[in-house]
Amino acid sequence: MNKTSPFKKAAIAALAVILLPVMSAQADVITESIAIDGKTNQAAAQSQKKIDKVSERTKVLLDEYRTVSHQIESLLVYNQHLRNLIESQRLEMVSIKQQLKEIEVTQREIVPLMLGMLDNLQKFVALDLPFLTDERNQRVAELKKIMIRADVTNAEKYRRILEAYQIENEYGNTIEAYRTHINLNGKDRAVECLRFGRVSLYYQRLDGSETGYWDKESSQWKQLDSRYNSVILQGLRIARKEVAPNLLTLPIPAAEAGQ
Repeated sequence: MNKTSPFKKAAIAALAVILLPVMSAQADVITESIAIDGKTNQAAAQSQKKIDKVSERTKVLLDEYRTVSHQIESLLVYNQHLRNLIESQRLEMVSIKQQLKEIEVTQREIVPLMLGMLDNLQKFVALDLPFLTDERNQRVAELKKIMIRADVTNAEKYRRILEAYQIENEYGNTIEAYRTHINLNGKDRAVECLRFGRVSLYYQRLDGSETGYWDKESSQWKQLDSRYNSVILQGLRIARKEVAPNLLTLPIPAAEAGQ
């Protein structure tokens, strides 16, 4: 077994004495480096946190900026729309004012026109064949009452008058059978009347015993020959839609007057 010589031991001891301060100094350097590195890492971590906070804040601010920018764009578009709307309303107000002026003129002109139309309608009914006289005169009377009512607009008054004219116009294109009372030889008689448009108007007693027509020239009822009783009865049934339409041979006073 080899034994270390005293000289070698002394050399090792001397080397250890020499290296010990060096190793101690290196250890201090390493410890200090580790401490510095730790502080650096800690500072870096704190810096990263600050950077993260700044980045997050920047993102929030950017989002807010984009939101505000979008709102501003929307407001600009909406404001332009409002300006267009206001301009349109201004033009509409100008138009309405002009229309109101025109309406005032029209109101002054339409009322005399409607009154004239009513007077003409009343005269027309009086000069026409005497059919549905009470009903037609009542219609004219109601229109005259409406004319002096403040709660009815002129537009409604005018519509009602035109409606009456339309009804009168339709009488000229239809046939009609209805029951009424007429004056025959000074006596009130219940009869069936048969109207052919405005061409002719006939009557027949309810028992079918007498038939006649309205004579425009004399403005009175005149009796027809009894041979027309069945013809008028057939006409009444056609007008009431009880039988199919058929050809009727009847005297037409207007044609005789024309001849």
